[in-house]
Amino acid sequence: MSRKVDRVIISPSPLLLIHPSRGLIDEKFSVIVQHLPPFIEITLHALIHSDDGDLWEAFGHYVSDATGLVNVDSNASLGGTYDGLEPMGLLWSMRPVPGSRLGLRLRKKEVNTPVVVTISVYRGHMGQGFNEQTALASVVAERWYMAPGVRRLDITEAGVTGTLFLPSGPGPFPALLDLWGGGGGLVEYRSALLASHGFASLALEYMTPRTSGDSTSHVGNEYFEAAFTLLKQHPQVCGDRIAIVGLSFGASVALGMAVYSTVIQPRCLVCVSCSHVQPVKGSLSDVFADISKYVHNIENRVIWRDLLLPIPTDPTKKVDMGKLPCPVLLIVGEDDQNWPATESAEDMKQMMEKAGNSHLLTTLSYPGTGHLIEPPYSPHVRVSNFMMTQTRQKILVLWGGDTAPHSHAQEDSWKKTITFLEEHLYRTTSVTSQSQL
Repeated sequence: MSRKVDRVIISPSPLLLIHPSRGLIDEKFSVIVQHLPPFIEITLHALIHSDDGDLWEAFGHYVSDATGLVNVDSNASLGGTYDGLEPMGLLWSMRPVPGSRLGLRLRKKEVNTPVVVTISVYRGHMGQGFNEQTALASVVAERWYMAPGVRRLDITEAGVTGTLFLPSGPGPFPALLDLWGGGGGLVEYRSALLASHGFASLALEYMTPRTSGDSTSHVGNEYFEAAFTLLKQHPQVCGDRIAIVGLSFGASVALGMAVYSTVIQPRCLVCVSCSHVQPVKGSLSDVFADISKYVHNIENRVIWRDLLLPIPTDPTKKVDMGKLPCPVLLIVGEDDQNWPATESAEDMKQMMEKAGNSHLLTTLSYPGTGHLIEPPYSPHVRVSNFMMTQTRQKILVLWGGDTAPHSHAQEDSWKKTITFLEEHLYRTTSVTSQSQL
C-alpha cells in the first residue's frame, strides 16, 4: 500500500547585509534584507553605544517586495525616525533612546576606535521596546573617522596644545587649522576625518585651564598665531598651503585673524555658522563679553542669536570684510538659533561687494538647518547641554534646525567643503576668482 508523504518547504532565515561593513563615517553604506516573506512589514533599527555610555537609536518602517527583499537604497521608509527614500537615515536620524539623560549630543571622543553601529531587523512596524524583542537578524558595522594610515600626534610645544592628524603617505601635505566653537576644549573627530581626505589637520585646544591658565577661560590672539606658525613650520606641512576651518566662535576667530593678523595668512577659509560681528580692537575673547545676557524661549532653552542683532553699522564692531585677502566659504543654516548667521552672511556679502572683493566669497545657505552643521550622517541635535566657560554652569542651548533638511545640508556642505579645500590648497598660485561649487 502506497503512502502519501507531505512535502515540507523550509524558508531560509532572513539575511541582513551591510556594504561596506567597515568604512569612513562620511561614506555611504547599503542595507539590504533578503529572504523575507513577500509584502511583510519590518522595522530596521540602528543602535550606537556612545563614548559617553549613552544609547542612541534610529529606525525605519519598510515593507518587503514580491521577492521578499528590502533595499534602503530603493525602498522608502514609511515611518519611524525618518521617512521617504533615505539610504542613510539609520545614521542621521539617531536620537537618544527613551529615558536617556537630557541634552545629549553624540560626539566621538576616541577617534582611534570606530563608531560601532548594530543594525537589526524586526518583524512588524515597531516604535519602541526593541530591547524586549528578538531580532530576525542583526549585523555590526564600523564607521571610522581615521582612515588606515592616518597618524595622530599630540602637540604640546611653543605654548600650543592640540592634536595633529597626518594623512598616510610621505607628505608634505596641505594643511588645516581646525577651530571649534565657544565650548572650547579639544575636539578631534573633524580633523581626523579631514586627514582621511588628504589634509594635515591641527585640532586646536583652547579655552581650557591647560591652555588659558586657571584665572581665565579665554586665550588671546597670540595663541592662534602661535598655532598657525607651528603648523606652517611643521616638516610634513606645505607652509604656503594652509586653510582655517572654523565653526561658530572658531569661524569668528578665523575671519578676524585672516583680516587683521600679520602672522596668519591662510590660503582660504571655511566658516560654518559664523558671524563677523566682534570688537575689532581688543582680544577675540571679547566676543563673549555679553554672553551672560542670554534669552530663553518658552521651553527654557537658551537662544543667543539676538545678542548680535541688529548687525551693527559701526565699523569698530565687526570685521572689515572688504579687507579679506583670501577666498572664504560661508556655510549658513537659515534656522540657526545660536548666531545670526543669515543676517551676518548678507552683511558680509554687501561689505565685500562694496569693496570689490566679493569674487572671494562663496555662500552655501540651507533652509531648515540649525547651528551645529557637522560632518555627514552625524545626528541632528536641535537642543543640547552647553558648559559656560566662564562660570562652568551647564545650560540647555537651542541650536535650531529640523532633522531631515539639516542632515541633507550636512551631507551637501561637506562634499562642497572638500571640493573647496582641494581647489584652493592644491593650486600652486593664489586664487582670486570665486569658486564654482
